[in-house]
Amino acid sequence: MTDENRTTDPAAFRVETIETTSLGDRSYLIHDGETAVVVDPQRDIDRITGLLDAGGLRLTLAVETHVHNDYVSGGLELARTTGATYVLASGDELEFEFRPVADGEVLEAGRMRLRVLHTPGHTHHHVSYVLQDADRRVHGVFTGGSMLYGATGRTDLVRPEDTEALTHAQYHSVRRLAAELPADTPVYPTHGFGSFCSATPTSGDASTVGAQAEVNPALTLAERDYVDTLIAGLAAYPAYYAHMSPLNRAGAAPVDLSLPEPVDPAELRRRIEAGEWVVDLRERTAFAAGHLAGSLGFELSTNFLTYLGWLYPWGAPLTLIGESVEQVTQARRELVRIGIDRLAGMAYGEIDELADGQPLRSYPVSDFAGLAAALADRPGAFTVLDARRDDERAGGGVRGSLHIPIHELTERVDEVPDGEVWVYCGSGYRASIAASILDRPGRDLVLVDDDYAHAADAGLHAAQPEPARAR
Repeated sequence: MTDENRTTDPAAFRVETIETTSLGDRSYLIHDGETAVVVDPQRDIDRITGLLDAGGLRLTLAVETHVHNDYVSGGLELARTTGATYVLASGDELEFEFRPVADGEVLEAGRMRLRVLHTPGHTHHHVSYVLQDADRRVHGVFTGGSMLYGATGRTDLVRPEDTEALTHAQYHSVRRLAAELPADTPVYPTHGFGSFCSATPTSGDASTVGAQAEVNPALTLAERDYVDTLIAGLAAYPAYYAHMSPLNRAGAAPVDLSLPEPVDPAELRRRIEAGEWVVDLRERTAFAAGHLAGSLGFELSTNFLTYLGWLYPWGAPLTLIGESVEQVTQARRELVRIGIDRLAGMAYGEIDELADGQPLRSYPVSDFAGLAAALADRPGAFTVLDARRDDERAGGGVRGSLHIPIHELTERVDEVPDGEVWVYCGSGYRASIAASILDRPGRDLVLVDDDYAHAADAGLHAAQPEPARAR
């Protein structure tokens, strides 16, 4: 799991793209060689200050397109650290001082101009920023959660009763961008690279306003069709989102990337026996091969932050286990991005040493071909559990499987029948988390670590799978 920085050069200005792959988001650092502006910065601001220092740049503006619902912003701390002005939409109610901006205003930074466009939809007060030079030539537009690549930002994160009105607003906002900007204007969205803030899956790694006119649903569909299609397609989103807007409105504390206190094997065992969350970061097949009984497996890879944030009981003690201190360090960085700041402890090293003589738990790993063979050899002998989301299940699943989405499993674990369970998802990642949840009480498990596309190859896929009966 890596985050990347990439550079584009819109003539006189440079745009550094700061990827946060674990959240599916991008931040941007724009500069003219001397003066810089950052758009929608993540909380671990050392990635940005490192670029500023390396380029000898002075940050004068930290701007937000909206109050974020999927991560804790680093904008306030960045402004306080560098002396930059912190900019947000004028309608947002916040508990700290900031520079409010409204539609039509122009911000200046060195040779750069940022023209503010009110583009509501993702939130009520969402704005986009049009990058211009002194001659008002357009060099790009930073669209946040408005115009994405082949999609738009979701509209159901404020209040359920606002969703339809915001969806109509989103339609008109994207159309305004297309109407007011040249077709060759580069589009720089914040969401849409795996973030659940996108209403639908996005496509592409770069785009222009003109290219979006051909593929973006807000520009290709009639308004009523767009609204109905978007709302009907809105899938579940991570539970931790509920905490992000309040944290961002209050102003997050300065980021702390220091490691938690080490925990010895005896204390690990005590915490597990007390029912605390002890999370193993190792690769999922390594976890299956041997882990501390009662621990939970959340492989530290691209989807780690989304699903740990989704399932974690907010505010509960959280202890991390890694194969190395570097692994724990990376997990620490990931967690502060969504405001999980207080870790109860950590341990790292060989899992046998952390077990300190206690027997390890394990379970086998298979694939869809193995599942097909087991179903043929032992029909009715075990439960097949589908841990995918409802929208994925709507496209079909393994015939006869029981469907409980991963984000509902901790509350519905008693619905899984006694006996052996084979668990699958779309890739194996969520299934591995589900397996670790079921393993805690000592269930008999098999992890299907495979891409769901292979289920059809194995003859298991059914467009309308007849579900197993939950007890």
